[in-house]
Amino acid sequence: MESSKFKQIKTKPSVMKSSIDRRTFIGGVSTAAVGLTIVPSSVLGGRHTAPSDKLNVAYIGCGTQGLRELPDLLELEDVRVTAVCDPQREAIGYYDWSPNGLRDSLRKCINNPKWKPGGDEKIPGGLNTGKEIVDAYYSNVAKDENYPGCKAYTDFREMLNKETDIDAVKIMATDHLHGVMAAAAIKRGIHLTMHKPIANRLEEGFKVIEMAKNSDLTTHFIPWESNGRMEQVLAWIKGGVIGKLKEVHNWSNRPVWPQYAEIPQEQPPLPRGFDWDLWLGPEAERPYHPHYTNMVFRGWYDFGGGSMADMGHYSLWTVFNGLELKNPFYIEPQRSHVCGLTAQSTAYRLNNDYAFPFASSCRFKYPNNSWRGPVDLIWYDGGIRPPVPEAFYENDQELPIEGMMFVGEKGIIMSSEFNLRDPYVLSGDKKLAKEINTNTRFERYSGIRRFVDAVKAGKQTDGSFRKAWPITEAVNLYAAALRSGKNLKYNAALRTITNVKEANAYLKRDYRRGWSLDEV
Repeated sequence: MESSKFKQIKTKPSVMKSSIDRRTFIGGVSTAAVGLTIVPSSVLGGRHTAPSDKLNVAYIGCGTQGLRELPDLLELEDVRVTAVCDPQREAIGYYDWSPNGLRDSLRKCINNPKWKPGGDEKIPGGLNTGKEIVDAYYSNVAKDENYPGCKAYTDFREMLNKETDIDAVKIMATDHLHGVMAAAAIKRGIHLTMHKPIANRLEEGFKVIEMAKNSDLTTHFIPWESNGRMEQVLAWIKGGVIGKLKEVHNWSNRPVWPQYAEIPQEQPPLPRGFDWDLWLGPEAERPYHPHYTNMVFRGWYDFGGGSMADMGHYSLWTVFNGLELKNPFYIEPQRSHVCGLTAQSTAYRLNNDYAFPFASSCRFKYPNNSWRGPVDLIWYDGGIRPPVPEAFYENDQELPIEGMMFVGEKGIIMSSEFNLRDPYVLSGDKKLAKEINTNTRFERYSGIRRFVDAVKAGKQTDGSFRKAWPITEAVNLYAAALRSGKNLKYNAALRTITNVKEANAYLKRDYRRGWSLDEV
């Protein structure tokens, strides 16, 4: 495709005619089957590479995590951040893990020890901060005299339509916006990298992944960068060290943010410069409340994906790949509940299908494949952990606050950390398996560097969206099971729940007008 050296887009199975008007297409061409048709960039405004041969990148999401990762992108000499986007303009009402850590890292990035975030002068965040950091870096550090300045948008759709020279986009928004933003980028022929999850609804995640597969765009799913490796664990399992593998246990200390048992009733004023309608995006209208936003959004089914979507991508993606875990057929949730007192002095249990529980576990049953038997995968969060192995008893040892454990008929393999670092055989016949250096890791360099190199080479990364369906399926079934409170029988081929019909509503999203994958 002659319009850009960084884009090698081919449509599968068909290509839209180039005579279709760009805005007409964006506004309402229907899409068939799972695919929203991928359109060559010549149709969508003739996107092209900047004259300097730098990769032009748009940055969506200027919250705390977005700003934390922004410097890594700015420091790449062959990248130019041309636009930023966030529905909240000012640094008001943000939270973080330390009072000054993010501020100090941004000061270092722009070489200004006196920089302040503005807004409420607490935690940096928001569109204005994102633009300010980008402009300051290129002026004060990169000394780029040809940099025309960073454009700033509150609506990503407007940005993608107007900024026709964008080659790639990095998406750091809240979970409920990931799918629609990814779809919008793919439809416009823009390479993308994005944080987890792909989407916080199963069907939306499936469609986005299929869109990526049906294009030649480079996609990179950021949590891949933190996964461990399965070589040593697989060698032990296949070598018979622990006998027949029965269960995989993974537990997290999440949530480490406040979660809420009731829907907020009070209606505080909207922070200055916050476009609440754009923040809601595809989700149903409701009054603004700070308990929905910023650090705490992940605890709501509408806006987040819960603890497994937050952390399970980091630990389990490599497990899914290594064990070839596909097509779960049964999902068994266990969840905490909250009780209250009525005005009549009686106790009651809150009927909560809007927020994730404070603590939970979820068992997924996977069928056998050509080389192993059936396997149960059990996820734990909120401080719940699996039973302590007997081998720990003699040393009066407890399980770590986060970890992973592979349980076989004859023994156990443990990980020294949450995401498969330094695994060891806790019990079993260790002599049966080949020993591999337990420090073996992915050949790593900066994830954003890897993404940029892949875009330029017209290749996929190891963290391509194309490989992300099994983990995407699991984290969304986890949410549906917890939300229903029922054991679910799942038909993976049809992506439907067969025994609790009403739970299928949790696998899909009712889009507000203008926000479906067809419309963005």
